[in-house]
Amino acid sequence: MNEQVTNISARKDEHLRICLEEQVSSRVPNSFDKVHLQVSALPEIDFAKIDTSSQILGKKLDAPILISSMTGGSGKTKYFNQLLSQAAGEFNIAMGVGSQRAALIHDGLEDTFAIARKEAPNALLFANIGVAQLNEGFGVGDCLKAVDMLEADALFIHLNALQEALQPEGNRDFTYLLKKIEAITRSLPVPVVVKEVGCGIDKKTARSLVDRGVRGIDVAGVGGTSWAAVEMYRQTDPIRKALCETYIDWGIPTAEALKGLNELPSDILKISSGGLRSGLDVAKSIALGADLAGFARKFIIAANSGYEILKNTIELIILELKVAMFVSGSTDLISLQSKVEMERDDDRKSDF
Repeated sequence: MNEQVTNISARKDEHLRICLEEQVSSRVPNSFDKVHLQVSALPEIDFAKIDTSSQILGKKLDAPILISSMTGGSGKTKYFNQLLSQAAGEFNIAMGVGSQRAALIHDGLEDTFAIARKEAPNALLFANIGVAQLNEGFGVGDCLKAVDMLEADALFIHLNALQEALQPEGNRDFTYLLKKIEAITRSLPVPVVVKEVGCGIDKKTARSLVDRGVRGIDVAGVGGTSWAAVEMYRQTDPIRKALCETYIDWGIPTAEALKGLNELPSDILKISSGGLRSGLDVAKSIALGADLAGFARKFIIAANSGYEILKNTIELIILELKVAMFVSGSTDLISLQSKVEMERDDDRKSDF
């Protein structure tokens, strides 16, 4: 294993440790606190018949939940991928792995990602590559390799401009990337979904991506894990540490970013992530137009306590979603859509 790969794997382990041990959440008010489901005091439905299933990219899921991308590329993160994918298979929900860059450079790390398909042979799985790597010589062939590595159903290309700007090792050349993303969407046999990592995707960028063949957007807005905070804990230089602290709360709140996707075509996959705390937030996301709702650090923390805790966490989220559907009079996810109000800044409410 060469020095570059060793450094990438060590950084992944360091990121994991910081996410488990430190306070890395953004400090902004959670945007879902301003989102309210319409209340039905007499729902006239049978709780036992509530259907949380959905069809995503040709696969039926039992719940619209995504175990979001964070792990893989080292021995420690392989263990987490094993637990998380086992849960994805058991609950028939979606899962994305973390950046596969290390395994694309060094074949010996492929199993840290391939374990996901082994543990979840029928699950909806997302491969993952960073957009910055497209300016480091990575191309269509590497994306194909990432997909083949776990027999993925789709490819995430993650956008992390802020993190790259703050990382000592960051790649800050973000030129000509739209053209390179388009080349991948035109060549790959699976859908390409673009995701942020905690700063949100603005409406203009989302439209530009869709116009270039991207089949889905994961807004990953501010409100959950802040990678500026994560990078702050890695810094030893006081100036770099202060720089990271300045940007802990940078970005578009998740609910607002999700609203920005409403003008996209209906066949574009829309994923809500970034600060979701419960199945109620999943329900709010679906009502705002999302097809899937993702959790990353919440599941990592649960998995760190063992598989049973992880199972209990997922079971609770699904039950919370069902209760939200029941008290809003929603028999399925389609009937849940648009049953939402959002507070304005002046605290007046309006139909959303």
